[in-house]
Amino acid sequence: MQWLELTIQTAPNAIDLVAANLTMLGFDSFIIDDESDFHEFLEENRQYWDYVDEDLAKSMEGLSQIRLYVEDGPQAPEQISYLRDQLALMKAQYAELNPGPLSLQCENVRDEDWENNWKQYYQPIPIGKRLLVVPQWLEPENPEGRVKVLLDPGMIFGTGAHASTQMCMKELEAHLRGGERVIDLGSGSGILSITALLLGAQTAIGVDIDPKAEDIARENAAINGLGADRFTACTGDVIGNKDQMKALSVGGYDIVLANIVADVIIPLAPVVPHFMKDGARFICSGILNTRLQEVIDAIEAVGLCIESTDSMDDWCRITARHP
Repeated sequence: MQWLELTIQTAPNAIDLVAANLTMLGFDSFIIDDESDFHEFLEENRQYWDYVDEDLAKSMEGLSQIRLYVEDGPQAPEQISYLRDQLALMKAQYAELNPGPLSLQCENVRDEDWENNWKQYYQPIPIGKRLLVVPQWLEPENPEGRVKVLLDPGMIFGTGAHASTQMCMKELEAHLRGGERVIDLGSGSGILSITALLLGAQTAIGVDIDPKAEDIARENAAINGLGADRFTACTGDVIGNKDQMKALSVGGYDIVLANIVADVIIPLAPVVPHFMKDGARFICSGILNTRLQEVIDAIEAVGLCIESTDSMDDWCRITARHP
């Protein structure tokens, strides 16, 4: 099936009004792209990021538009003509608000474009000496016999492409000997827990504050043949929920992972020792190099000993030991 993507250029002050009018006209499924909403989202979720992709931020500059879709069939010309007429009426009716051009652009889109085109950007990634992250829909050659970590990244962080994830995976490769208990705080797609299990860990628990991550991580574990006997995914906040922290920390872990950002790792630091056995390692990443010393100070303040650090691009990884 083919669809037509109709893009209406508007102005930030009028975008909600135009959207409301579109709903009244029967166009009730659309996407709003607005720079002010983008910056509002960033401000409200500041604790979860240290860096925003410059290309993404640039693409949002001055953007204020609404995208909607109609089936590319016999009725499409009439629908488009009707919409153009209604936009002209809106522009006249709300002229005092300066609603923007309210122009209409049309582009063909296929179902398969929506569903599959994004997959071309994910290719197998060799990491360290032994690992190969593979999107589940590919069957690449593997002449080196690397350990394949199969992944359906969905829309959640943790594809293996990011420097912080790669540094954590290399550190797991360096320290896992087999039979370890692992917990990943901020597990996202589950890639680090899955990597640990495929490298020989006995069990792994992935904890994330986003409930969507729980399902995605569990599905990725299943893709790799890992069942509930070895991998557990759960939703929670071990910083804010002391009862959950106590329940999860029973028995202790050989490796604690946190591939998040500095502003989460710093308040997480006092909690981490509760999860660690004597001699256990805390591997954390997602730290911009400008924040490295802050995180080191926070980790040392709770009695952990810095064992090593690493950097890749603008990102850093820290490994600390429990005395």
